[in-house]
Amino acid sequence: MLADIGYVTVIAAFAVAVYAVAVSIYGNWKNDWRWVESARNASIAILGLVVLACVLLVTALLQGDFSIDYVWRVSSREMPTYLKVTALWGGQAGSLLFWNMILAVFTATAMAHKWHNEHERYLLPHALAVATVTQVFFLGLTAFVENPFTQLAFTPADGNGLNPLLRHPGMIIHPPMLYLGFTGLTIPYAFAMAALITGKLDEGWIRITRRWTLAGWLFLSLGLILGGRWAYDVLGWGGYWDWDPVENASLMPWLAGTAFLHSVMIQEKRNMFKMWNMFLIILTYCLMIYGTFIVRSGVISSVHSFAQSAVGPLFFGFISLMFVFSAYWLIRRRDELASENRLDSLLSREAAFLFNNFVILAILGATFWGTNLPIVSELVTGEKITVGSPFYEQVNGPLFAVLLLLMGVAPLTMWYRTSTQRLGIMMRWPALAALVFVAILFFLGIGTWGSLLGLWIVTFAAIITLLEFWRGTAARMRSKNEPVWVAYANLLARNRRRYGGYWIHVGVIVMAFGIIGTEFFQQEIQINLNRGESVELGDYRMTFNGVRQYAGPDDLIITEASADLYHNERYVRTLYPRTEFYTRSGQPMSIPAARSTIGEDFYVLLILWEQTSSASAVFRIYLNPLINWVWAGGFIFVLGTMIAAWPDPVDNTVAAASVRRRRPSLAAGD
Repeated sequence: MLADIGYVTVIAAFAVAVYAVAVSIYGNWKNDWRWVESARNASIAILGLVVLACVLLVTALLQGDFSIDYVWRVSSREMPTYLKVTALWGGQAGSLLFWNMILAVFTATAMAHKWHNEHERYLLPHALAVATVTQVFFLGLTAFVENPFTQLAFTPADGNGLNPLLRHPGMIIHPPMLYLGFTGLTIPYAFAMAALITGKLDEGWIRITRRWTLAGWLFLSLGLILGGRWAYDVLGWGGYWDWDPVENASLMPWLAGTAFLHSVMIQEKRNMFKMWNMFLIILTYCLMIYGTFIVRSGVISSVHSFAQSAVGPLFFGFISLMFVFSAYWLIRRRDELASENRLDSLLSREAAFLFNNFVILAILGATFWGTNLPIVSELVTGEKITVGSPFYEQVNGPLFAVLLLLMGVAPLTMWYRTSTQRLGIMMRWPALAALVFVAILFFLGIGTWGSLLGLWIVTFAAIITLLEFWRGTAARMRSKNEPVWVAYANLLARNRRRYGGYWIHVGVIVMAFGIIGTEFFQQEIQINLNRGESVELGDYRMTFNGVRQYAGPDDLIITEASADLYHNERYVRTLYPRTEFYTRSGQPMSIPAARSTIGEDFYVLLILWEQTSSASAVFRIYLNPLINWVWAGGFIFVLGTMIAAWPDPVDNTVAAASVRRRRPSLAAGD
């Protein structure tokens, strides 16, 4: 009964989505706003239906209704309640349904916005149609290919249980954040296409979607950071990013979105780069669909991806369709997208942002090539050729260094043209201070040439960014006679977009320090210890106490080691690294134990345990300097994005004025 109602609900949502696309196009064609309103109401109805379907599936998971194939695959009777709920996105069919719900939330919320002026109302029918076409595709997959309510011929006594990799607390938040990021970026794409179709190619569509873009980009950023933390805690290799194809599939739309967010500021300020900005948002959307294809098709093997599925060709077809559709309108409007202004100087803020975009797209291109090399090589040679972390680090490492250097230089540039002399004066002292810092490290014997160069770049960018805060604060202190913290708070409140962006840069810089620390200074050892034996690494000494084995919840068998940790011969704490074996699936997991400080992590993995007359165990131990700076930088990054996305007081004033000045729509029936 539950399965039947759920499936009918999904079919109804698909039918309503098709209706919404059709009547939004018809209403625009007939210039009749009543049909557009009907389509907008339909988008809200889609949300209600998809939410109902998700509630029904979660109910089945909580009740242990193993007559439903999806429930049997991803849950079991003894699984904790919170894991039964999160199992909604623990498999292919359920995660597609969940994806549909989040996409419906974004679409319904964006379209339910009160459209105050004629410009916005003119874009609405087309934006609604484009966004809902995406919804139609994903609902079609859910209804006809990956139905989460498919029933089994008989009802098993118990289920298989959730994939062990997904039982980490981080996986409660990580997939929803990625889904929010991916689906959120559909809204700016929809309005960009609406602008292309209608020919309304000024910055109006950018103003409408600015915070939608920031919201999608923020969620995608959170998903990447949380994914790194999950990898660090669960995958047991001592790191947080391995350039896995699915990791790359999330990184690439984030890179394209980052380039777009920087580039649109030039269009708003100087009415330049219109064609470029359209290209970037189209690229972001296509990479979002492509990333979903990589995760769900199984075409490229990954520890993160779902099993091979029939959705692969459908995804490829949809990507091709939307790319051709986008390219057609981009080419058709190419003359109208020509910039009204030209780049006046290579030493200007416009040029700095453009160079920033080129470097980001170079990173994206290298990542795209490395990710797709197995597909290309198999098509050409019949054999799959893959590249690992060394390829990405050798190619993208220098590019990221250039990007950080630009991050430092760009705030010093001015619009239109920057004096070489002025730029040199403003760069001189930060460059010298950064040089003194790395010189001290060099004479202390710390670091290699590569790490010292990286530290110089990051320190240089950090000093310049912090000086930007100080200059603005000092100016308010002089002009308004305000105390330092009051001046800073008012500075931030009155220009959230600019200084929120600087806080994002601070987050990136802090993360960069952490990445350099782990990449260049990580220490590693693997050793077999008998009970009572010790091993030293850095300033630490670890003494192995023994191992115990016991039954965990559900089908879990836990093997847990105990080891005392000493820092400079002072007892710190006892660590308990363990392995977990899921008997139902036969899958083992290595769960590390770590002693974390602001400066480093002592990170221990239990690799092998031999139960003999004298118990011994094999450990792999990492000393990860500055690893927690990565997570701290991620927090600052998110905080900066929230500041930048928060409406400025001036925006509220403009919005209020817009309401007072609004004119009735020309659409019939309004």
